Amino acid sequence: MSAAPLSPTQQVPASVFEQVARLQHEQVSFCHDPATGLKAIIGIHSTVLGSALGGLRYWNYDHESDALSDVLRLSRGMTFKAALAGLNLGGGKAVIIGDARTQKSEALLRRFGRFVDDHGGKYITAEDVNIGVSDIENVRLETEHAVGISEARGGSGDPSPVTAYGVYVGMKAARQFRTGSDSLSGLKVMVQGVGKVGSYLVEHLRKENTTVYIYDIYEENVQAVAKATGAIPVTAEQVFTIDCDVFAPCALGAGLAPETIPGLKCSIVAGGANNQLLDEQRDGAALQERDILYVPDFMINAGGLINVSVEIEGYNRELALAKTEGIYKTTLDVLKNAREKQISTNEAAIGQALSRIENIGNLKRFW
Repeated sequence: MSAAPLSPTQQVPASVFEQVARLQHEQVSFCHDPATGLKAIIGIHSTVLGSALGGLRYWNYDHESDALSDVLRLSRGMTFKAALAGLNLGGGKAVIIGDARTQKSEALLRRFGRFVDDHGGKYITAEDVNIGVSDIENVRLETEHAVGISEARGGSGDPSPVTAYGVYVGMKAARQFRTGSDSLSGLKVMVQGVGKVGSYLVEHLRKENTTVYIYDIYEENVQAVAKATGAIPVTAEQVFTIDCDVFAPCALGAGLAPETIPGLKCSIVAGGANNQLLDEQRDGAALQERDILYVPDFMINAGGLINVSVEIEGYNRELALAKTEGIYKTTLDVLKNAREKQISTNEAAIGQALSRIENIGNLKRFW
């Protein structure tokens, strides 16, 4: 498997099959159920290391083609995420198209569960944007291939706190690499998006005496986090231009683009959002040219995946957190590798992930 770069001229090719072939997916499935209103896509990028595990995102996309592009990019990122985290899992993702605030229902989620079950364990689903523990428990009523159920039911519960913890330790590793000290005390961090992951990240940062600026498209999230932590709200216009040490994207992806990168006033980008670069090569190079250290998202936000992966074998919170702390070392290794090879941090992370996939894949073929 080679890493197919995402270029601006190829982001929406003429056909579905061109997109699938370019990003080297094993399988993409569609489900439309008029009775429940379910319109869903499951993308399975790779099962070389094991079943494809990845969350379910419920989002009101402007166009169905946007949903397809999202599931393809996200599932590909999950392959790299699992490989870098040392998990015996492949990469997959699912999206439901619609307004989660008005259209989500038990029947729709259970129908999605049957859709997952049709894949026979090749894909395992979990929480993502606009999907919580109770939603996954509805999905679980129709399939055993769902993780992230409540701790009361023997599951791992909401993975967001562990995702945020992984982002926090990865941010500290980036600071260590950049300055020789991993202390975040006295720094200024801009957190874009204070939903579940972002809000928990703010808590970690504030405990370390960090000045935190926050923004979210939902004003109620901003007010709640500001009141609870003392974080400072900013406007949408300030997000990509505020003077800070670390920019932490924790909203939806593709925010780092030609329109936003020139305005950044930070030395490190490290956040929990998936697919932060609109274009991997172009925008990764633009950050590098500006001497902004980019910490690859699929490396630093692996805590949630690690958390639910532990659930598969019987959940242990201490084990999940211990594995998540490994993000610190992985981050340092990738950043040092990028410096030594004089390549982008994104290239270094993908290369390290692909190397493991190829090595294990060869071993499996041998047996």
